[in-house]
Amino acid sequence: MPSSFESVDDAGARLEAVGYLPSKSISTVAFLMDRLEKPVLIEGPAGVGKTEFARALSQSLGRELVRLQCYEGLDEAKALYEWEYAKQLLYTQLLKDKIGELMAGAMSLKEAADKVAASDSIFFSERFLLPRPILKSLTADQPCVLLVDEIDKADPEFEAFLLEVLADNAVTVPELGTIKAKHVPRVVLTSNNARELSDALKRRCLHLAIDYPTRERELAIVRRRLPHVSEQLATAVVNAVGKLRALELKKAPSISETLDWAQALVLLNADSLSPDLVAQTLNLVLKHETDVEKAKANLHSLTQA
Repeated sequence: MPSSFESVDDAGARLEAVGYLPSKSISTVAFLMDRLEKPVLIEGPAGVGKTEFARALSQSLGRELVRLQCYEGLDEAKALYEWEYAKQLLYTQLLKDKIGELMAGAMSLKEAADKVAASDSIFFSERFLLPRPILKSLTADQPCVLLVDEIDKADPEFEAFLLEVLADNAVTVPELGTIKAKHVPRVVLTSNNARELSDALKRRCLHLAIDYPTRERELAIVRRRLPHVSEQLATAVVNAVGKLRALELKKAPSISETLDWAQALVLLNADSLSPDLVAQTLNLVLKHETDVEKAKANLHSLTQA
């Protein structure tokens, strides 16, 4: 498989070949981010395929996927690297005799400390460095895809740090110096719009907005992912989900919930939707009781062709 997309159509075909059905705009962004070596920021509601895009991208390019899950309080150490202090301590104990030889002849505490300080490079070297996702993606021997998932959950300070890394494709480890990327990773950042991201980050990235799919595309996704679901049932489920999204809900059903619902209905030996069956299984699609009650008030419209 070629390491880069050759065209927009090639990107679309290769994404589809690994089970992801892209729109033309998604295929275009996939092609451009690959050839321009630029990060892409994907925004949209939860469950519309943002994370799945990164997985499909890595598979279609033949690259390892390295994932960084963001959360409030995430700092550089957890995203970049940590020192393996337990391993350093064990190494110190193993070299106890050598350390004794090193200290021999020291006439004062300061002189002994200076001799130990001169050996810092032994204990702060790559053998004791534990790479976290960002550093792992930069130092990987083979090109990879870095997924920074839900960047909007991280603090603005971490966002600023990430911006610097993306701009230089390098990080600085004080004890080792600057580490540049062996291969420029393809970077996918996702956001559920929990907070507004900085203009600086948006300028650095290509932008892609993914919303709920059209009826035709969602039906194609169900057919591709769940080929054992009958055409009649798949159509009924997609139609019902579309009508649910038109209601004013706290959380509209995502594509993944459409798939879960269709698969559950097959297990229940259903080949069509009835008001009673919808009422019994709404908890698979809707996650808030107020949404369930609102949907139950519209059962007949949900099951109409």
